[in-house]
Amino acid sequence: MKIHDLKPPKGSKKAKTRVGRGIGGHRGKTAGRGTKGQKARSKIPIGFEGGQMPLHRRVPKLRGFNNPFGFSYHPINLDTLQELKENEVNPEVLISHGLLQKKKLVKILGRGEIKRAVKVSAHAFSEAAKKSIEAAGGSVEILPKPWGDRRPPARGSAHTNR
Repeated sequence: MKIHDLKPPKGSKKAKTRVGRGIGGHRGKTAGRGTKGQKARSKIPIGFEGGQMPLHRRVPKLRGFNNPFGFSYHPINLDTLQELKENEVNPEVLISHGLLQKKKLVKILGRGEIKRAVKVSAHAFSEAAKKSIEAAGGSVEILPKPWGDRRPPARGSAHTNR
């Protein structure tokens, strides 16, 4: 047997239907398109709606997405804490001074310097801010997030309630 003798098994290859080959052919004359009208003539673009604004153009396009687990911190710098004459700073104190809106996460950042001992409670601290506060004799307390741990449970985990 040689390569030119190879043939596919009988019945595995089916000939493509030949349309529009005259009235003697099976799919002749109108070639399965019916008679007259736009669909009988030439080609219509995919998504064409007869001149009406197509669906893919009239639907608003959403840019990006909203991360359900995302959150953002409200930044407060050390120079702002220095201006406050409080010995204990927490989100409630910042709200009372108008520096923070309710239900915001606070992150203390290291711009400026603090020269007195202050006990600071916030949801996050930069390394520079933490070092500056502790160097001035103050203390740092990291508050828990108000919603706890929002990560989905690990696969195969027996713990379903958190």
